[in-house]
Parts: sequence; structure tokens; C-alpha cells
Amino acid sequence: MSEKRPQQVYTLAIEVGRKPGDGLPDKATGAGLICYASGVDEAEAVRETVAILKQADLAPLDVSGYGTLEERLKNGDEIDDEERALMERALAENSVIVAQMTPFYE
Repeated sequence: MSEKRPQQVYTLAIEVGRKPGDGLPDKATGAGLICYASGVDEAEAVRETVAILKQADLAPLDVSGYGTLEERLKNGDEIDDEERALMERALAENSVIVAQMTPFYE
């Protein structure tokens, strides 16, 4: 039996387009989201996040992965306590946390 790999939290930046019922401001052309998602690897975290955003009537167009907390720290990213708390929550709940949503306007 294969060993179960531990869940890790990945930071994802997701661009969403417009879709009826998406809850974005009327004049927005889409939005950018920062999410913290748990998964055994980044691919799983991306799949789970896209599925959840679709369930929430959002239209994911593009996903960029920024790695785990450890990878981000190695890359010199500064991560404050609030961001770490959201990452810990995503891991504890095995969930996707939308930390930030920025509407785009033309």
C-alpha cells in the first residue's frame, strides 16, 4: 500500500471572467483572486480550487501557482501573520480560502 502524502497549502492566483450570477460588480470585466488551497500536490490544489469556484458561479480562466509556504519563503516572499493564519486554516479545514478578490475594469 502506498504511503499517503501529506496535504500542503498552495498559494494560487486565479483570473476569472464574467458569468451570470457571479456576484462581481456590474461594470467589472472579471476579477483576480488570491486563494490558499490544500492538496497533496499543486495540481490537486488547482483542480479543487477550480471546481469550487465553478460551484460558486465564477468562471475561472487562468491559474498561476506560487507554491507552498516553504517554497515562497525560499523565494524571498514576505508572508505576514494574517496570510499564515489563512494558510493554516486552509490546511486544518482541507479547504480553499479566497483571501483576496480584486475586480478588473477595462
